[in-house]
Amino acid sequence: MDHSERLSHLRNETLAFEKAIGRAVAEAGDGPLPLVPSCPGWSASDLLGHLGVVHRFVGRILRDRLTEPPDPTDPSLFGLPEDPAARAAWPLPERAPNRGPLPPEVTDWFGQGARQLADFFHELGPEEPVWTWSADRSGHTSGFWLRMQTIELAIHRWDAEGATGTPGPVDAAVAADAVPQTFEVMAPFRRAVAAAPPGAGECYRFRRTDGPGSWTVTFSGDLVRVERDATGPAHVEAAGTASDLMLFLWRRIPADDLAVTGDEELLARWFTLVPPL
Repeated sequence: MDHSERLSHLRNETLAFEKAIGRAVAEAGDGPLPLVPSCPGWSASDLLGHLGVVHRFVGRILRDRLTEPPDPTDPSLFGLPEDPAARAAWPLPERAPNRGPLPPEVTDWFGQGARQLADFFHELGPEEPVWTWSADRSGHTSGFWLRMQTIELAIHRWDAEGATGTPGPVDAAVAADAVPQTFEVMAPFRRAVAAAPPGAGECYRFRRTDGPGSWTVTFSGDLVRVERDATGPAHVEAAGTASDLMLFLWRRIPADDLAVTGDEELLARWFTLVPPL
């Protein structure tokens, strides 16, 4: 998927997320927003606050072409009200989950930050050197952030829709991009952060059923080796649509929603080898 396609998906997922939050606000009336089943302990308000903060954080990196992460204690970073009384009602990730009504200005704040972020991606293109958390130095670009934020928006749009009903699947192109990103980028990062146990040769295959593509992932010590469309044996295979594979890997749906052959117990060990953050 190229830069312009990802940017189009980012904008579409932004609109879909806002629509889902709008339904949650309408359902809540003057009360707190509904809880998000796929994010235990979070309400739809917390989800909005989380994404809004992430967008402002990444937006600052892009706006200033930063080669180091911005200071999260900088009061100007997240564009919040200066009045402490006004800020007290806002859903922020460092506070306990939000249980009150959502101030109307919070949705405006989210929309402004999301659209600024998309504009920065449009302006910079995919190759602008900036700071990222990727261990791969070649991944320190604006394009890394666009890929990551498109995926994160898609998964949290799914979460937000689940607060008021049955969420729709992730767009097949976005999901097919997210699956290898999980293996190539997220798995090594999560393993390092969580000090996951060393691999002992566990070999997994994830096969897409709504289009071409399979990914064979082998854990050896601290290494994660990924092969596309390999034909050799694997200890366990999980097959499903690109959306379902993505949702499983992000721990949104159970393995029972996939077609599993081989060592099913080994599939349950995936989240020990790749701990969720």
